[in-house]
Formats: sequence, structure tokens, C-alpha cells
Amino acid sequence: MDKIYVFGHQKPDTDSITSAIALSYLKNKLGENTIPCTLGSLNKETSFALKYFNVREPKRLDSVRLQVKDVNYLRNHFITTHFSILDTFNYMMNNRMTTLPIINTETKKLLGIVSMKDISKDQISGNINNLKTSYDNILATINGTEILRFDEEIKGNIMIGSYSKETILNDVNLNHETILIMGNRYDVLNHAIDNKVLCIIITGNEQIDDELIEKAKNNKVNIIRTKSDTFSTSKHIGLSNYISTILNNRDVVTFNEKDTLDYVKQVANEVKYSNYPIINNDNECLGVLRLGDIDDVTRKQVILVDHNEFEQSVDGLNQADIVEIIDHHKIGSIGTNAPINFRNMPVGSTNTILYLLYKEHNIEIPKNIAGIMMSGILSDTLILKSPTSTKYDEEALTELSKIAGVNYEEYGMEMFKAASSLEGMTKEQVLFSDFKNFTIGENKIGIGQVLTLDIDQIKKVENEYIELLNKEAESKGYDIIGLFITDIINQGSYIYFNNNSKDIWKKVYSSPELDEGYFINGCISRKKQIVPNLMKIIEK
Repeated sequence: MDKIYVFGHQKPDTDSITSAIALSYLKNKLGENTIPCTLGSLNKETSFALKYFNVREPKRLDSVRLQVKDVNYLRNHFITTHFSILDTFNYMMNNRMTTLPIINTETKKLLGIVSMKDISKDQISGNINNLKTSYDNILATINGTEILRFDEEIKGNIMIGSYSKETILNDVNLNHETILIMGNRYDVLNHAIDNKVLCIIITGNEQIDDELIEKAKNNKVNIIRTKSDTFSTSKHIGLSNYISTILNNRDVVTFNEKDTLDYVKQVANEVKYSNYPIINNDNECLGVLRLGDIDDVTRKQVILVDHNEFEQSVDGLNQADIVEIIDHHKIGSIGTNAPINFRNMPVGSTNTILYLLYKEHNIEIPKNIAGIMMSGILSDTLILKSPTSTKYDEEALTELSKIAGVNYEEYGMEMFKAASSLEGMTKEQVLFSDFKNFTIGENKIGIGQVLTLDIDQIKKVENEYIELLNKEAESKGYDIIGLFITDIINQGSYIYFNNNSKDIWKKVYSSPELDEGYFINGCISRKKQIVPNLMKIIEK
């Protein structure tokens, strides 16, 4: 069963992370194979919640772009160095391949490649006199029969015994590196055996005198018999050579199974090859990718929680299959090619929707899962003080806190206290700890929100935050970028923004006196009091 990745938005908050974990648990209980993931580092609040309820941090997921491993490439299609040229040719023909990786027998590491072109070149213009192969390869190539075997590897010079007897006996140098191909010529065979040639290949399926066989045993001469005639045998025996004799290890272009298809296509467009060995991080060969198969892919399956905007989601989302979305925000920019399960409710937290799903499927919620779900609701509803809070959030929070065995109000304040400390954080970390991108009309917008119980930490260095906002707006092309410092005790937020957006923010909150660090009473929800108000002004 293919695994399904479950994740929330970039710059994840507590509701995003905990809902991914809770939904993955539910799905797995229902028989699916899911993995909860995070698209970014966890903030202090989320880390506190997971640690408090002893729940493991989700796997980091950086991209769902199509990779080589998603292609139906020719897995486990390779040969070892001791294959014969003929066996290699047949392997390639049977599998409709024009290039084949060659690997080390023991380590499986890639040594090089061989192509049909390499084989053709070898047979036409290669050295036809030398042979380096195994006894078994010769048997298979010339359809031979074993008569005597003393060596598993046969390495020497091929000689055709077609000269006259006198020439061979007097003028031809026969030695232990000679591989003699001939019919049954007693005097020549006797002479060859006396000179301890490496191997004799008897053609025409002729019989050899017992006397010669006995002498060959004593001199350890390998003998093979074949039905083929001398001409056919000499023509084909070169195909028994080890494929390593024509291995190409120069300019071999390989891809790692984790490489993206975008990268593969870019390289392939430059080098113009049709076949590429696929390796892993240890240089072990996994198979071969034919360029013609690059579109035969299995896209990654994903479930989105707590968002449905491309700008907020994982890199390469358009190359994955979205199978489900569970969210409590406005309908965003994401579209799908097929119908999916889309659960969207106007509640304060994605975990509230998940609580209802658990009830609908009659799945018991474990104590630790209930605890993190409760944390997500507390975070997004600011302990039910946010205007986004609904009776469904309150009901879910009450029941989950009973399962978790904690007082949610006391736990909520403890969680916010852990999260509100800015100790040791850079300005960038504060800004992007809970940051979301939006596109409204033609405007690129970024809104960060931070909870704090001590606004003075920000006020002391507010000029540095303003400088950072202007820098980010200019370098990343934001038309509007804002940072809201939310004070849950005083029920409001302090606003900071880039210089060019000041007039818009004045209109959003109908406050002509609005300036950097202005306190907006009652404004604590990005989803309900910041983004919708901003949209209204921009759309006008």
C-alpha cells in the first residue's frame, strides 16, 4: 500500500502540526498507510505540547516533487562483469534496452555501462585474437560440450588450426596462452598437447582418441567439443568474452533515485542520452532509466490539513496527488484533477473537525493524541477567547481535556507562557515563527503573528523589526507585510508593517492615527480579523 503524507502549512503552528499527527493516527486506524509530516521547524509552543504529551515530532518533508524513485524505471536491470558479450546482447534484446549498467558482483557498485553501439563496434573493429572469459561462457556461446576442464577462466590468444601440418609443427608458436580451434587432426592435436596449450576447441563434433585425452589430462589442457564447424566457431567465440572487456566507464551520466525529474530532464536535455543508470547514495546500481519511461510515474499522495493555499503548502505540490483536505480557513487557490474528500468548517481549529471525524468513525482517541488535539484548539482559539471560537471548539476542547486528564485553562496558560518567551530568538525567527503567505488580487502579502505576555521585549527593539519588514518586502517582493504581536491578556494585537503598506492598514482598521506599534483592541485572529479586513480594502 502506497504511503500518504499528511501535513499542514509552511511555518507550522501548533494546530497544523497536531492535526497532521492526529489525522494520520485516525487514518492508520482505518486501514490506510499515512505518515504525519512537518514542512518546517517546530515553534516553542508546539515543541512544548508534543513533549508534554510524549508525542514524537513528525518527519520533515521538504518537497513532494516527482523523483526518479517515482518513475517506473527498469529496476534491477544490470549485469555483472562476468556476463559474456552474447548474454549481454540477449539480455538487452529481451528487455528492449540499448544501454545496460555493469556492476561489481560483490558490492553491487556501478562500474560502467555497455551499449549496443559498444557491442557492434567490438564485433566489427575489436581485437578478435584475444579471449578473456570463463570456461562456462565458451560452452554457452558455441553450444559446446565439456571434455576436460582445469581452468575456470580462459585467457589467451585465439588461433585457428587451418594451416598445413608442417607449418603448425615447424613454424607456429604454440604455448600455454594458445586457444586452438580446429577439427580432429591427430598430429596437430598431439603437438598442441605436448606444448601444453591453454585450451583446444574441437569443431564438427569429432571424437578425440583416448590416448590424446589421457595426455591432455597429464598436461592439464582444457578441451571443449562443439557441433559447429571451424568457421562458425571462430566467428562466434569472441562473443564469449567477458562484457568487462568492452566496458565503458568514461563520461557515464548517472542519477540518484532521489533526484527530481525536473533535474533529470534538464540534464538529459543537455547530454542527449537515452538511458541513465540509477544509483543510491552508496553508488550501488538500482537499475536503468530510459528517457521514454520518464512520464510513467506514480505521484506522491498527500493529505492537507489546516490550509488549502498553494503558497502555504509544500514545494512541488502540483506534482503530487491531493487525496483529501481538512481545513477551517477560507477556500484558497488549490485545485485538483479529480474529486476528493474536502472537509471545511467555520470553526476555530482543524483539530475540532478531527474530533468530529473520530466520533463519526467511532475511533477511540488515545490520551496523548487527545492532549495534542486539545493543544491545537487552545492555540488557534486562544483558550476560546478568539472570535473564531465556536460551540464545536468548546465541546471538543472539553471532551479532549477529560481524555487527556488536564485542566485546559491552566494547561493553556502554561503552554502560552512557554511559547511567548522570545529569549534566544532572532528577529527573523520571531517574524517567521507563525507566518503565512496570501495572494489577494495581484498583491503578494505576508502576515506573521506572535503571542507574547511581555510586549516590552518587542517595543525595546521595534525599529529593528520595522527595518526587517521593509527588507523582507523589498527582497521577496511583498506588497504588504505585517507582524502582529498578540497579547492574549489584554485581548488585542500590536501591529508592525513595511512602510509602503501604512495607508492600507489605516483603512483596514479605520484608524488615521495608526502607526508602527499601534495597539488594535480586540484584534487577535489573523483568520477572522486581519486577512478578511485586508481583503475588503484591497478588493475595493
